[in-house]
Amino acid sequence: MGNCLGLSRKSTSEIIPADAVKQHPTIKLYGQPNSISTYYILCALLYKPVKVNFIPSDQSPVLEYKSDSVNGTVDMVLRYLDVKFPEPKLLTGTVGGWHDETTPFIVWLVVLQHRSMTWHLERMGRWSDDLAARGGKARGDPVMGTPRMEMRKFARGYSQLLEVMLEHAQMEERVVFQILEKADRGLSKTANEDHARDLPMMNGIKEDIKSIGVLDSGHPAYQEALCNLSTRLKTLKERSKKHFEEEEKNLLPLMEAAEMSKAQQDKVLDQCLDVMHGTHSHLFRFFMEGLLPPDAMHYLDMLSRCSDQNRVSSMLRLIVDKVV
Repeated sequence: MGNCLGLSRKSTSEIIPADAVKQHPTIKLYGQPNSISTYYILCALLYKPVKVNFIPSDQSPVLEYKSDSVNGTVDMVLRYLDVKFPEPKLLTGTVGGWHDETTPFIVWLVVLQHRSMTWHLERMGRWSDDLAARGGKARGDPVMGTPRMEMRKFARGYSQLLEVMLEHAQMEERVVFQILEKADRGLSKTANEDHARDLPMMNGIKEDIKSIGVLDSGHPAYQEALCNLSTRLKTLKERSKKHFEEEEKNLLPLMEAAEMSKAQQDKVLDQCLDVMHGTHSHLFRFFMEGLLPPDAMHYLDMLSRCSDQNRVSSMLRLIVDKVV
């Protein structure tokens, strides 16, 4: 892999690859195969330096490690894991700032999505900087293959990020901003303008990547195109981070004033998932890689409130099936 992706593999914001845990201690987990609680614990275990031996059963989840046997609530199991395997923590950390336990679910959802997208923007930025520095004259990580093979991987990564960002913007416009507009018309005007401003750049970067993919890596235009790509990605990252910060400072705190009941918040959550279908289906694992473990578990907590429990089970299975 390229330098930026090589670094990201070591980040605590990524699920530990299966090939990196072979020498770690084994934990047994008993539980119902399609249970959300079972999937949730399996997802948590993927962040810990352990090898998981899942044994299907008809009982509620039971975790065994050495002479210990742990059952009870999912929270109790996660607390046990944090005591036995302190790094990385699963139940510490907060979204931060003015957010607390009274904050509407939709606010947590938006802020955590901002964090994931920011992480991926920074990763793509580091990767593009590395590509520009090498200029097609030197290969990075051998796993990435030839320059053309690496550009295909880069294109796939950016396309995934673009889809998540577009769905996030649509979710805000169709759900979040609509709630604010009903309360006070014009509140989300600036945020909507930012979405419209950045869309051409986001799509333009995708076209730039396609163009680079067909160039000869030894041609002078290849080096120039990589440098331009690096610059445009840096601009997109800076604009996006500023936009996210402004939303979190100026708009999202107003969601509390909407005074939604828990039932209304759950309905809004369902609406958000409907709009962001790709993010919560084939791109879910990609999205979750951008979250630190405590934030990832918090996001799963919110998803568990979805009225369609089969949907929740399917999302969690997308993470678990590729590793366990």
